[in-house]
Amino acid sequence: MLGPVILAASRSDKMRRFVSAAPGTKQVVARFIAGETVEQVVPVVKEAVAKGLEVTLDVVGEDITTREQAAAARDAYLELIGQLEGLGLGTKAEMSVKLSMFGQSLEGGHELALANVRPVVEAAAAIGTTVTLDAEDHTTLDSMFAIHEELRRDFPQTGCVIQAYLFRTEEDARRLSEAGSRVRIVKGAYKEPASVAYQDKAEIDKAYVRVLKILMEGDGYPMIGSHDPRLIAITQELARSAGRKLDDYEFQMLYGIRSDEHVRLAAEGHRMRVYTAYGTDWYGYFMRRLAEKPANLLFFLRSMITKG
Repeated sequence: MLGPVILAASRSDKMRRFVSAAPGTKQVVARFIAGETVEQVVPVVKEAVAKGLEVTLDVVGEDITTREQAAAARDAYLELIGQLEGLGLGTKAEMSVKLSMFGQSLEGGHELALANVRPVVEAAAAIGTTVTLDAEDHTTLDSMFAIHEELRRDFPQTGCVIQAYLFRTEEDARRLSEAGSRVRIVKGAYKEPASVAYQDKAEIDKAYVRVLKILMEGDGYPMIGSHDPRLIAITQELARSAGRKLDDYEFQMLYGIRSDEHVRLAAEGHRMRVYTAYGTDWYGYFMRRLAEKPANLLFFLRSMITKG
């Protein structure tokens, strides 16, 4: 399977240099990345909202090695919030953050990440929106959940992400499916060992449905991160069985993938939020998108051949 190989390559500096220099890269990256600057992404947000969609914005970049870089990531989000403030979009535009960007992997990283993310969450709340903490590899999750719990004391609308392929996730879902919680469920996009995660696609799909059922039957607000038509249909059926109205949960899909489906679901009355990434440090995010679906990789390879 190519997925694990691509995920391994996402950590390789040599592959980073090769992919960045490839002739077709810019064209394919533009499919998944909405721009490099705040000024470029704001029109994308406006266009999405005009179509009846909502967005969650991610400033890409994970390879933080200094406290100065972590502070710069914090400031990039604060700049984004400053731009959103004048648009008056409320929760139609929220933010997703990876705590690795805020220094989580550095010495004293837990406290550093909390100190850097808190002003972002505060600023988001001040303009009427919120932040969701993205899940990363399994070694970071205890810290992420602890920071999530700490932030929710003052900002209960702060969301978090759980990954269906991890064995621990059903227990996490039960703990998180309380009133007022906001939880995004995804399949998972990191290379995880068989000791902590399902490796077979069918098993991951089954786990996704089990976790989704827990969230739908709970008292929180589920956010369904999937492009899979079968899982979308299952979500709708579970929501009906749980007595949920269309605004009691939402779908989330990635910018540049199944855009027609974004509009279709919104037209049916569903809340449909587009995960919209932007920034210059796109490599890790881009490689995970290639790993998730063979068609993405084929599109990239064809572009390289065409431009070469």
